[in-house]
Amino acid sequence: MNTDSRNESHDSLRAVQWRGDHLRLLDQRKLPFDEQWLDRHTAGEVALAIRDLVVRGAPAIGIAAAWGVVLAAQRGDGLDAAVATLRAARPTAVNLMWALDRMRARIDAGADAAVLAREAQAIQDEDLAANRAMGAMGAALIAPGSGVLTHCNTGSLATAGFGTALGVIRAGYASGKIARVFADETRPWLQGARLTMWELQRDGVPATLIADSAASHLMKSGQVQWVIVGADRIAVNGDTANKIGTYQLAIAARHHGVKFMVVAPSTTVDLATPSGEAIAIELRNPDELLGYAGQRTVAEGAQAWNPVFDVTPHDLIDVLVTERGVITRPDAAALGAMFGNQGKR
Repeated sequence: MNTDSRNESHDSLRAVQWRGDHLRLLDQRKLPFDEQWLDRHTAGEVALAIRDLVVRGAPAIGIAAAWGVVLAAQRGDGLDAAVATLRAARPTAVNLMWALDRMRARIDAGADAAVLAREAQAIQDEDLAANRAMGAMGAALIAPGSGVLTHCNTGSLATAGFGTALGVIRAGYASGKIARVFADETRPWLQGARLTMWELQRDGVPATLIADSAASHLMKSGQVQWVIVGADRIAVNGDTANKIGTYQLAIAARHHGVKFMVVAPSTTVDLATPSGEAIAIELRNPDELLGYAGQRTVAEGAQAWNPVFDVTPHDLIDVLVTERGVITRPDAAALGAMFGNQGKR
């Protein structure tokens, strides 16, 4: 079996599905025990699905939003209002804004619903192709027999398919480069425990779950050689916003001599954001920390602080992988050389 065939065998899920007159989404809040699909018929319903984490992951959010614009066009709803509603759904993931800007350009050029549907499909298809390219490039950097640690969920659930960081892991496992996969549980929504472990098991990639707080101890043991994560926004200087907990992984990796890889499509690089200091960090309801699955776990009256993302400084990142190529030690000069002053798209 060649590598492409092995990759296919480890990639069976498509969580965002266009059905001609509605969008079907796999409800990621219900996984891993209930594979419930939800149909969304309006831009407002898609925006609510993004806000409430029915669909999550920066690329998948952008794809879903593009289809939300198509739904508005099909229904004859106001496109300006639809774009504004979708844009406000979540503030940190730049892919959402990029996809809506791309749809906006088509609207401004007079596109009808059919043209907008072709554009949304192109956004989705291009993301899948980019993920496969990144998977191959990232896996090529990994020595045979390596162990890897990943954080949050960056697979088919978070993208058009295959995944970003999880795409590298899929490709690395298929090619025999990766021998051991560890996944952080990723509090408070447990995306690693609920989603990444489910995805990998579903597609035949064995993995071991660890508590977030066990990561440094794992690195010290010598069982991992790479930390591989995705990104929600990458600044001009290479600073990277990702799921809360990523920054501390980068610090621990540097201390233990473990390499740190960020895998993200070029649409995640935001040339309008000079550094991580300028990235808006989404704060979610503190109740997400005070309980789980509707059951309170913390004493009444306790307070909580619930940032969803953190920013890893570029000097803690060894490699940035995009579909355009690999950047070693990403900084403003390296990103400028790859993406130029005219933007990345």
